[in-house]
Amino acid sequence: MALYEYVTQEQLAGFDKYKFLPTWLAPNLITFTGFMFLVLNFLMLAFYDFDFTASAAGHEHVPSWVWVAAGIFNFLAYTLDGVDGKQARRTNSSTPLGELFDHGLDSWACIFFVATVYSIFGRGESGVGVATLYYILWVVLFSFILSHWEKYNTGILFLPWGYDISQVTISMVYLVTAAVGVETWYQPLLWGLLYRDLFTFMIIACSFTVTLPMSLYNVLKAHRSNTLKHSSLYEAFLPFLSPVLLFILSTIWVVFSPSNILEQQPRMFYLMVGTAFANVTCKLIVCQMSNTRCQALSVLLLPMAAVVLSAVTGVVASEILLLYVWTAAVILAHIHYGVSVVQQLSHHFNIFAFSLKKSSSD
Repeated sequence: MALYEYVTQEQLAGFDKYKFLPTWLAPNLITFTGFMFLVLNFLMLAFYDFDFTASAAGHEHVPSWVWVAAGIFNFLAYTLDGVDGKQARRTNSSTPLGELFDHGLDSWACIFFVATVYSIFGRGESGVGVATLYYILWVVLFSFILSHWEKYNTGILFLPWGYDISQVTISMVYLVTAAVGVETWYQPLLWGLLYRDLFTFMIIACSFTVTLPMSLYNVLKAHRSNTLKHSSLYEAFLPFLSPVLLFILSTIWVVFSPSNILEQQPRMFYLMVGTAFANVTCKLIVCQMSNTRCQALSVLLLPMAAVVLSAVTGVVASEILLLYVWTAAVILAHIHYGVSVVQQLSHHFNIFAFSLKKSSSD
């Protein structure tokens, strides 16, 4: 097909000067704003669908405007997450702190967008069981940490293209849900295959056919080229120790809970697990970026082991109250860790910048 150059050279040159965002807008503020859109989605759905039953037949459904807002907010979060780095480079303000802040919030965002998407299908007859969603959540969490495990070993962060497709698709699904209602997802898609089955299959298939093979391939390639940072198998897989222990502890609580805690409080349990995972992952990201050895065991897991033991043995009067208290403690501990690290690194880079400026003037 013959093409015509409709855009003039002057117009092309103008695009080079186009500014999507004002230069005074801090990249970290863009990152945080995008993250808060996902938190807002989580809170909106928590208000209208706290126990993930609103989408089931016979229940009062989430208002359509909430799904419209969720679609817009999710797309804004995805867009802002993609432009914060460009803004940092454009304003010449790229720092390791900005990268750490970005990836740290991304690790926490996993739970917020997974829980929000879950409300589309819910836990009804045509929905997804809370136990199934628990394991799907872990597939998403391990898919996330795989990329940072890869960089810990190779020095290169690979971000799978499937992330972009999934975020745009999720935003569209929210908007479609607002237009046609959640009842649409009750109907079989093909040969008795429900939409919830497609949802489950896509997440698992993407993780095991794209993310996992690509990470293993890149680590193996680094090993063959002798560029792998950690030669021993133990050191290479050390970053997985704390996440695996977290999975074991939380799963023990799910399986041996006297009051079937996951059925009673799925949202709070997911939030607790996702936040604890984010805390563990952030510590890996710090080690990966500072080129230091990963911690063998996250300190957060020690009190969690005591909490799980108390829950499954029934020594506490209220397992639900224990979950709420522990979830609050995990959130506060993670926020404290994040604020402390940001302040410490900000102070460090200010001193470093001052030293460079002083040495250059001398």
